[in-house]
Amino acid sequence: MKKSRSWRAGMLAIALSAVLASPSYGADPNKPEIRFGATAGPYSDQIRYGIKPQLEREGYKVTIVEFSDYVQPNLALADGALDANAFQHEVYLKKFSEDRKLALSGLVKVPTAPIGLYSHKHKRLDELKDGATVSLPNDVTNQARAIILLQQLGWVTLKPGVDPVRSSERDIASNPHKIKLVPLEAAQLPRSLDDVDYAFVNGNFALAAGLKLTDAQLLEKIPPYYLNLVAVRSADLNKPYVADIAKAYKSAEFERVIDQRFAGFSKPSN
Repeated sequence: MKKSRSWRAGMLAIALSAVLASPSYGADPNKPEIRFGATAGPYSDQIRYGIKPQLEREGYKVTIVEFSDYVQPNLALADGALDANAFQHEVYLKKFSEDRKLALSGLVKVPTAPIGLYSHKHKRLDELKDGATVSLPNDVTNQARAIILLQQLGWVTLKPGVDPVRSSERDIASNPHKIKLVPLEAAQLPRSLDDVDYAFVNGNFALAAGLKLTDAQLLEKIPPYYLNLVAVRSADLNKPYVADIAKAYKSAEFERVIDQRFAGFSKPSN
């Protein structure tokens, strides 16, 4: 009898050891792999160095899918090819989702590189000459960010009653220097620096192109609604893997990664 009990205890110990040693398939049993989309550069690197290690310790497999534009990451998320993405602010997400009738929601805001005004031809902003060319993003929300900075510089003024956050070229009331605005896809703005006098470049694409935030002649002071965020499908907001993503972004470990690798980024208040 004692031998039988001893044998059973030994087998139980072996079975328990096997369970503990076997590979984990995620804290969320219904989501062993998280496919995370981001624009190439700092936001994919934030996931790579600050988020992926944490989620993999929880047992998830994390795959990072990089994009070079601001359209495909949301379409891929809505279609189920991604489980989350990180590249956009809430103003862009809201408009894109409304225009495309997509059920996407913001989860948590992330440290964000500001849009900046760069030049390869001029060392100072006061070198602006009449008829100068200035490239800026062609998507609605990021173009408004650039126009707000143009107004702050005094290079343009907006029509009375216009909401700057929703402004576009059509809302410019005066342009005393007769600046020629050149709207381009955000990813193309760094390449335009050889052809224009000044270029507004989104922070992620500036860093991906080898520019430094300190190279900018003007940097945006990012308001909360322009901080980038992690987006997920609205139907998934209460799922365990989504909670684990949010937890990783709010962790002290992630904050240390930001301080070490992403100096100069604007951080969310919570």
